[in-house]
Amino acid sequence: MHVLILGATGPAGIQLIEYTLKESNTVAVYARNPSKLPESIASNPSVTVIKGELDDREALKGALTWVDAVLSALGPNSAFHPFAAPLTKAYALLLELMKEANVKRIILLGTASITDPNDKSNWTFWLLINAVSILARNDYKDIVAIGKTVGAEQELSWTIVRVPILTDKDDDSFVVGYVGDNKTNASLSRKAFAAFVTQELKENNWVRKQPLISSP
Repeated sequence: MHVLILGATGPAGIQLIEYTLKESNTVAVYARNPSKLPESIASNPSVTVIKGELDDREALKGALTWVDAVLSALGPNSAFHPFAAPLTKAYALLLELMKEANVKRIILLGTASITDPNDKSNWTFWLLINAVSILARNDYKDIVAIGKTVGAEQELSWTIVRVPILTDKDDDSFVVGYVGDNKTNASLSRKAFAAFVTQELKENNWVRKQPLISSP
């Protein structure tokens, strides 16, 4: 399988590349700053690196050539996230180009700020989400808008992987569920995020769903 990965130069994205390669896939990495990739990835013969911006229609269109699926670890990464919802705009363009290229599958990073009808009340998540909505308002609004944009898509097979607080723990075990289900909790390792995404890419158990993934 040939997979396009976005958000590849961040900590979660690097784990996602490594886990995707473990499954004998070939990877196209689309990045604004490819120099941030570890040499072990940049020089891997199974990896093609494409430099481009998220709003560059022609570069994104080219990156989707011969792609079977798109995996994304894109997410806000600072307290100074722009007001204009750049990630939502990027996903809107990406979904349009995927349909033009007949690429049907996308699995992307989300957070619990994106709500789901299967979620239940949980004080820990209520506090976390409200803290983000106050302290990182632009991040919050962009993530929520991503959920609405992708969730409204009827032609593509999407999965929004909602994550809690991400850690660098050396453990890729995970549980899958929803907020307040007495299974999930408020942390997840980046390795476990990558492990779930690559499993879902093979099994397609959560198509057009937005589960919450956490450590056991």
